[in-house]
Amino acid sequence: MATVDTSAPLRGRDRAARIVLYGILIVGLLAVVGPFLWMLLSSVKPEGEIRDVTWLPETWTLENYRSLFTTLDFPKFFANSVIVALLVTAGNLVFCSALGYALAKLPFPGRRVVFLLVLGTLMVPGMVTFVPQFVLVSNMGLTNTYAGLVLPFLAGPFGVFLMRQFLLSIPDDLLEAARVDGAGEFRIFWRIVLPLCRPALATLGILTFIASWNNFLWPLVVATTEDRYTLPVALALYSVGQNRIDFGLLLAGAVVVVVPALIVFLLLQRYFLRGIATTGLK
Repeated sequence: MATVDTSAPLRGRDRAARIVLYGILIVGLLAVVGPFLWMLLSSVKPEGEIRDVTWLPETWTLENYRSLFTTLDFPKFFANSVIVALLVTAGNLVFCSALGYALAKLPFPGRRVVFLLVLGTLMVPGMVTFVPQFVLVSNMGLTNTYAGLVLPFLAGPFGVFLMRQFLLSIPDDLLEAARVDGAGEFRIFWRIVLPLCRPALATLGILTFIASWNNFLWPLVVATTEDRYTLPVALALYSVGQNRIDFGLLLAGAVVVVVPALIVFLLLQRYFLRGIATTGLK
């Protein structure tokens, strides 16, 4: 009895679906990469070509980068950004992981209420708490200090939620075995829990570093003198002149600002992808 081969139409249909999927992905990639590519190419254009909004520069120049490093006190502003971003990242890695561990593995009265409060703060827009945070920092005399730039962001609700969800996947039997052997909670947290949380810590570290590195509004308000300006604030203030904006300086500075965040992501992308894939499975 003759049989009809139906696999050929299916293979053709799968091939067409794959082509459509790849086409959508390519369009999405161009939409994401396009602005960054234009920013990079425009940073080596003269001012007149930047205003014409063309892609490839007719005249290649490094004058914008030369102006960036000579007009601004670049080492100082860059160091301020590095100090603030690293302190905020370190604080989130320590405090968010510790609170996440307590909410995931330590039974205590009110644990569910605390977790609900953390979830509730995730729903509050940052602009709602901006003014109260500034009032507190100002009343504590921390304006124009590194402490004022760092303290309000040392622990975030998203980081607590992320670490708590990841820590739920760690077997309780492993922790109980450590307790039976006489290990205290701090030792369990430091020697057992943190090494197992590398993917989640890398994910939290990347997201926190990038958010702190790109933070503009809070440093703009808290830092009142040039010696405390971060790089985004300095670029915004120095690129605006009398009745004109120096777009070349602004674009060259934007390229320099993007590079450290890109380096951090490339170094930790393996752990970042693993953390995104495993967080919240349990």
